[in-house]
Amino acid sequence: MKNKLVDKNSIIIDSKSGVSGAGKKSDFAYSFCELDENFKAYSVAKHRHTSEIEEKCSLLFGEDLNLSFTPHLLPVKRGILSTIYANLIKKIAKNDLVEIYNEFYKDEYFVRIFEDELPELKYVRGTNFVDIGFEIDKKTNRVIIISCIDNLIKGAAGQAIQNMNIKFSLDEKTGLIMVGEYF
Repeated sequence: MKNKLVDKNSIIIDSKSGVSGAGKKSDFAYSFCELDENFKAYSVAKHRHTSEIEEKCSLLFGEDLNLSFTPHLLPVKRGILSTIYANLIKKIAKNDLVEIYNEFYKDEYFVRIFEDELPELKYVRGTNFVDIGFEIDKKTNRVIIISCIDNLIKGAAGQAIQNMNIKFSLDEKTGLIMVGEYF
């Protein structure tokens, strides 16, 4: 987006979240019996975070954009895997895209760019990392980006610790390298 390589109105975000992404509320829809062996979309075309995503993407793109965001509930405890689709406005080689990503995130310790494989939830479980990988669909000239986080670390508590570290001029990794995990 920052390099204006995508059509600003072609962005589709398809996110799959573990049940903890829905919060701690006790509700039948989030019970084991309802989630086990199931996979479902929710808040289609009206999710409360869509406007926040559009706001941040618009800042990066440099002008307003609209996108589609559809979350899905996975029968796992934690983690968010997002598949993001966007039409490229010109042809670009994957290795050029890898260079763009590596340059953009060069100072971000907690961002890992995958060049030869795609990220999976198990790679980020219990960590503050966001893993990003992608492919280019040459047939449609579309970039397909896969990102993964552990929503209980990077998406919440770990992000708060990282922000506090930055605010108080501490090493941003303080308290985030050896994260405890409850199974």
